[in-house]
Amino acid sequence: MKKTLNLLMSTLAVCLAMPAAAQFAKPEDAIKYRKAAFTVMSTHFGRVGAMVNGRAPFDAKAAAENAELAATMSKLHWTAFGEGTDKGETRAKPEVWKDNAKFKEAAEKMQVEVGKLASTAKGGNLDAIKTAFGPAAASCKSCHDNFRKD
Repeated sequence: MKKTLNLLMSTLAVCLAMPAAAQFAKPEDAIKYRKAAFTVMSTHFGRVGAMVNGRAPFDAKAAAENAELAATMSKLHWTAFGEGTDKGETRAKPEVWKDNAKFKEAAEKMQVEVGKLASTAKGGNLDAIKTAFGPAAASCKSCHDNFRKD
């Protein structure tokens, strides 16, 4: 039941994200949306990371579910980096808009790596998950280093 609910919620999130750009009445709404999506992605990715780093007991089912949710969430924020969202309460650097091609390339790489982690996690092998987690985490860090303030 829990897996079905997670799948349903993930599918719903993807469906809602597709027209999200058109739904933002103002730039502040887009900023709130992307911050929320990043927070949810980070939470689920962090749960896998805690298992990988030994800070939480390994649970193959939980690792797979959290990695899958992180992969789904990794696709949602990008519609919310539209025009006018470079100002206001955001930690995005101006480089997001100045070098948008590089930003999109980094976003796509992150999506691929988190997707690989999700696929690997389905196998339930901790060593394989550890191997896939490293490049996924590095792709997240790369974006943070280049495109996020702080």
